[in-house]
Amino acid sequence: MSKITSIEASARAKAGKGAARATRRAGLVPGVIYGGKQEPTLIAIDPRIIVKGIQTSGWRSRVYEIKVDGKAERALVRDVQLHPVKDSPVHVDFLRLAAGSRVHVEVSVHFENEETCPGIKRGGVLNVVRHTIEVDVPADNIPEFFTVDLSKLDIADNVRWEDVQGTEGVTPLTHEENFVVASIAAPSVDTTEGAAEATEEAAS
Repeated sequence: MSKITSIEASARAKAGKGAARATRRAGLVPGVIYGGKQEPTLIAIDPRIIVKGIQTSGWRSRVYEIKVDGKAERALVRDVQLHPVKDSPVHVDFLRLAAGSRVHVEVSVHFENEETCPGIKRGGVLNVVRHTIEVDVPADNIPEFFTVDLSKLDIADNVRWEDVQGTEGVTPLTHEENFVVASIAAPSVDTTEGAAEATEEAAS
């Protein structure tokens, strides 16, 4: 299950562009917590929290416990709008996680034991097809990440969905059955180096 990150936010009384601009002038980012068959909660949040969050791997599946005026709500970051020039956050949307519901979320894939992978030790290259996988999961059991063990893979071997660990209760949102997540590709041949060696052999 995804780790829960607790953050603080303050309530905003008004919606609209004018109220949002006033929030930004105060040095905060306007946001909203929506979903869960409840009324949206308007919030203002420290921009450093948002920046730190989206710069960390797996942020799309990270569960936040947002404390607003003494009340805590669990939610996922659904969208972050950035300033077109400054690249700083100007608005953030959170999806409320209601108990018993299911959500669609992107979960990152972590690859383990690359240093002991037979194919890589023989010169092969890890070719990652999917760094994240979009899935349907219970709102109260969102994986922090999926895991792939590379320790037994050789050159030309594939990692498929059935090989991924941490997928209990999870349904992938793809039309492909047992799709490829990664593969161990054969080492590429340096044609320039090969041509130079051939020339040297011909001249000798």
